[in-house]
Amino acid sequence: MRPLALVLVGALLAAGLIRAVGVQTFGIPSASMEPTLAVDDTVTVWRPDALADSVHRGDVVVFDGRGSFIATAPPSGAAQVGSWFGIGPRTVFYVKRVVALGGDTLECCDDEGRLLLNGEPLEESYVPEGMPASDTDFVVEVPAGRMWVMGDNRADSTDSRALLGRPGGGMIPVERVLGTVIGHGSAVDEVLRR
Repeated sequence: MRPLALVLVGALLAAGLIRAVGVQTFGIPSASMEPTLAVDDTVTVWRPDALADSVHRGDVVVFDGRGSFIATAPPSGAAQVGSWFGIGPRTVFYVKRVVALGGDTLECCDDEGRLLLNGEPLEESYVPEGMPASDTDFVVEVPAGRMWVMGDNRADSTDSRALLGRPGGGMIPVERVLGTVIGHGSAVDEVLRR
């Protein structure tokens, strides 16, 4: 009986470690990322990108929304570590696309309805054809260590635009990112393309 218990404990520890530093899966509960991700899709997140602070514009990321998207205090250190291991509520996680990072200026919109990133029109092939880049006008400067995120389905996405005027002004701390979605910007994608 004792060897079986050791094997089970070892398996649980290994699974937790894989979730904490390797991969995690998440369900997509809303239409905010359509057509890229559909309701009820399951995505796999590559944790090393977040651990290495390697998140780029255009990446689709999963992040903890406490203290920004959810009007509560940011997660405690223990709660954030717990989320890395898949412990805690799943309703605090959001999936969005990184549109701007620290040091960027983002503006909506030019005469053709495109977002302007650092003064240049942003080509967004992932936004459904005919949908405006945003129905909210804004000009933001993203501070260091933060990111501006938006859903691909701009007409049906609660994202950084909805947080304008709140503390943080719509910018999400990069440290809240759990990882990048494989197939949509992760380091795994770069390896597979080689």
